[in-house]
Amino acid sequence: MTNRVLQSFCRVAAGVLLVFAVAGPPAMAAGGGDLQTANASLSDRGSLQSGAKLFMNYCSGCHSLKLMRYSRISEDLGLTEDQVMNNLNFTGANFGEQIPASMNTKDGQAWFGAAPPDLSLMARARGVDYIYTYLKSFYLDPTRPIGWNNTAFPNASMPNPLWELQGIQTAKFKPGENGEAHGAFESFEMHQAGTLTPAQFDQVATDITNFLQYAAEPAALQRKAVGIWVLLFLAGFTVLAWFLKQEYWKDVH
Repeated sequence: MTNRVLQSFCRVAAGVLLVFAVAGPPAMAAGGGDLQTANASLSDRGSLQSGAKLFMNYCSGCHSLKLMRYSRISEDLGLTEDQVMNNLNFTGANFGEQIPASMNTKDGQAWFGAAPPDLSLMARARGVDYIYTYLKSFYLDPTRPIGWNNTAFPNASMPNPLWELQGIQTAKFKPGENGEAHGAFESFEMHQAGTLTPAQFDQVATDITNFLQYAAEPAALQRKAVGIWVLLFLAGFTVLAWFLKQEYWKDVH
């Protein structure tokens, strides 16, 4: 193979790598320096299935996924209709219907001051690192009406739905200035252990985040699966086209 062919091939390979780099998850760009890295991957089907189970058991009582359907989850995550309807559907909706919240909107407004939001596009709006950090950042706060607060979303009107798994933690802050109750957040202290170890709970938070990342753009699964073959075809076609050009123009001086 000539040096020119090698150079062309290297340029094509570099282009393929650049496309993958640009098309990667925008989680870090969406989050600030205080956010923790979620390590969520749409290629991890086990994590997506676990995230779906955890979301439906701990989150869907208050939050809906109005842009998702049970049938779509079944198709994309490799689950049967029976598995979805028996283990993920607690609302009585049909297999092909959208995913509502179990809570009545009026009850949500009465209990929390505002109806819990739909989470279909939360991952696209805030980024996966924000969701992951939010799930891990609940702490006891007796000054709040519900007794809970969150360092990622201060004064959130939501209790910790995962407290039995994570445990109950308190937050340590720096001394406040200029009349403020407290200063910047420093660290969490475990007040009561949960049923999971910290590492196990980190995986729970990752799985839920991963599922919400999928829910925000289900087509990404197919796009990623097909994209590699498209890029390989384009790379091969580029090399073939180069050889064809050389053959056509070899007698032209």
